[in-house]
Amino acid sequence: MEATANEEEFTGLKVMVIDDSKTIRRTAESLLKKAGCDVVTAIDGFEALSKIADHKPDIIFVDIMMPRLDGYQTCALIKNNSLFKQTPVIMLSSKDGLFDKARGRIVGSEEYVTKPFTRDELLGAIRKHARTH
Repeated sequence: MEATANEEEFTGLKVMVIDDSKTIRRTAESLLKKAGCDVVTAIDGFEALSKIADHKPDIIFVDIMMPRLDGYQTCALIKNNSLFKQTPVIMLSSKDGLFDKARGRIVGSEEYVTKPFTRDELLGAIRKHARTH
């Protein structure tokens, strides 16, 4: 019963998911849309940076291991932009190492979620960091 009460909890919240894995993007998009989020996806940091300006997401999930521009570089570029430095960035990684978490903090990420993630982990990160309307 409780799940349906929360389904529309994040209606209108703009969430960006950056991951080179189509499966991860689809999974995250599906989970987030069910919670009422508007979801924008990007395959890598370059695509994400062009979409961020257009969509102005409320929170961004970014995979660490991506070709061309990895998650750390992408996060650093987002945080170095005065328009988006307040936007929470959540790192996604299949590695659960202390070094990776520390490196994520150094580039300005708010949190680190290990893949495979659950619906509760994604929504929990949004609840904690996004300024909901």
